[in-house]
Formats: sequence, structure tokens, C-alpha cells
Amino acid sequence: MTSHSPHSATAVATLPHLFRPAEIAEALGCSEWWIKEQARQRRIPFTRLGGAYRFTVEHVSEIVRLFEERPTRSVNARDAVPAQRTRRHRNAEPTARLVARPARRLSTVHQSVTAP
Repeated sequence: MTSHSPHSATAVATLPHLFRPAEIAEALGCSEWWIKEQARQRRIPFTRLGGAYRFTVEHVSEIVRLFEERPTRSVNARDAVPAQRTRRHRNAEPTARLVARPARRLSTVHQSVTAP
């Protein structure tokens, strides 16, 4: 049995837990590559120990805040109801119809089959 001094036990208990990029990616629903790239570009907070990216709980909270999007305007009761689609007037300009081109592969195969 190893003996620990009282100082080492309290020091270990107060160390923050460091998460790996894979753990953060799974928690945030993104790729590990994205996490590493954001850290490499210095867009998100991180700790780098031994050449590896590590993240604390505070880092993750900050990452979520950094990428949070807020509404640009206040939401009223009438804005909460989806708008009904309006019909076009009969006098409105007609829209152009799109017509697909014939497939090139199909036309070359068809020509070689029908050629004598």
C-alpha cells in the first residue's frame, strides 16, 4: 500500500477533468476533425498538454456560447404562427418552365445500338 501525503490527495481532487477532442465531438454532435481544426485555428478555447488538445468543462461551455445564435428580432405572437402561402394573381408574369436535357450517356448508347 502506498502512502500519500495529505497535500497530494487534495491536489488530485482539485484538478479539472480534461476531455479529449473525440469526447467533445461526441457531446456536441460534430466531428473530431472539426474540434481539432477549430482549436488549431484558435477559434475555440483549449488546453494543449504534450502536443494534444484537451478541454475542460468551462471550455465546452464557452464553445457552446461562441456558436450560439440568437434571434435578430423579438418574436411576437403573430410571428409565431407560420404564414399562409398566398396564391399568385392570374395577371402575374408566368414563370419559365425548366426542361431537362437528355442524358449524354443515354444518347451515345442509343446511337451506337441503332447504327448499322
